[in-house]
Amino acid sequence: MKVKNIVLSTVAALGLFTIATTTANADTVTVKAGDTVAKIASEHQTTINAIEKANNLKNVNLIFVGDQLEVNGSTTATTATNTAAASTTATTNNTTSENTASTTSQNTTTTSTETTTSTTTNDSDSAAKAWIANQESGGSYTATNGQYIGKYQLSSSYLNGDYSAANQEKVADSYVASRYGSWSAAKAHWLANNWY
Repeated sequence: MKVKNIVLSTVAALGLFTIATTTANADTVTVKAGDTVAKIASEHQTTINAIEKANNLKNVNLIFVGDQLEVNGSTTATTATNTAAASTTATTNNTTSENTASTTSQNTTTTSTETTTSTTTNDSDSAAKAWIANQESGGSYTATNGQYIGKYQLSSSYLNGDYSAANQEKVADSYVASRYGSWSAAKAHWLANNWY
């Protein structure tokens, strides 16, 4: 009986491992903060030209957070939790396997819920930050408008002569945190006043 349970557990484990690795067609992609067409093309094993043609992009260098882009590549997603559960269940009997899988599933669900809440806030601020950058400079670190410089069109006095991308990011984050508290609040101000 014990040998039978181990064999059944091993078969179940192999089944879980098979489920863990899946290939999915990536027909559409939602643009996230920091994405470029080149980055998306690389991640989805396609070309910039293919994405440009599929989406009728007039300017391949100008995409916005939240845009839906069609891509014609494929991606492979692997679920590590299922693989770990599979190796655990291979050495236990059938009853223990079911309990372990159930516990792992419950723990994963709880962690996913907590992660989703914090990620939504971060994604919201990231999206607001990218939106402001696109409104202010089209996302260019070298854009200038009188005394306003860079991606976030900050006053040159804020940047203290250091116009590097890293300093622009740091100063913009500091400015927004002290003035508005978050990029989402800064975007709300921008929408109401056409500046932040």
